[in-house]
Amino acid sequence: MTSRYYPTSSSSSAASIKGCCCCLVLLFSFLALLSLAIILIIVLAIKPKKPQFELQQVTVKYINFATTTTAVDIPSSASISLVLRMLFTARNDNIAGIKYRDSTFNIMYRGVPLGRGTVPGFYQAAHSVKKVETTVSVDRVNLLPADAGELVRDASVNDRVELRIMGDVNAKIRVIGITSPNVQVSIECSIVISPSKQSLISKQCGFDGLQV
Repeated sequence: MTSRYYPTSSSSSAASIKGCCCCLVLLFSFLALLSLAIILIIVLAIKPKKPQFELQQVTVKYINFATTTTAVDIPSSASISLVLRMLFTARNDNIAGIKYRDSTFNIMYRGVPLGRGTVPGFYQAAHSVKKVETTVSVDRVNLLPADAGELVRDASVNDRVELRIMGDVNAKIRVIGITSPNVQVSIECSIVISPSKQSLISKQCGFDGLQV
């Protein structure tokens, strides 16, 4: 007599659980694809623009140079102290808000770091212009002899000291609670200061590019 196999209740339960797991995986995959499609449609509809973050104004609050010379009046060392106030303008032309992270800007002379200023992170509403400022203090930063000679010549003879301001601005665009990937804009500015007048002579800025 041929014996017949009848599935037990335990094997039926295992098959049922396996079927439910497959259904859940398919459901979650469908929901993930649907969410991605919705986000893509929203992004394409909004057409997000890159953040516009510009150095608007530089004010020289204080500047001073101290030099040490050799017996033949050749600068052997020099130090610089200064206080700068930098005013930045953030412009958001999007219909969505932008969340900025803390941004740090370095002040350099002939490639030598002198100091840095930090702009605290903030949220900017859609279609708005916001002004933020930071103060950079440089306290008696010593320069090498070669740079010291250039600094003395720039300050005493030419009355123009060129400094570079470099930094990165990191931001994310927020759309209906959804945050975009990090967007980074590199800023590089060249400013020229008159030590005798304690004022700014010129300012020229550029953007290194947009990175995501």
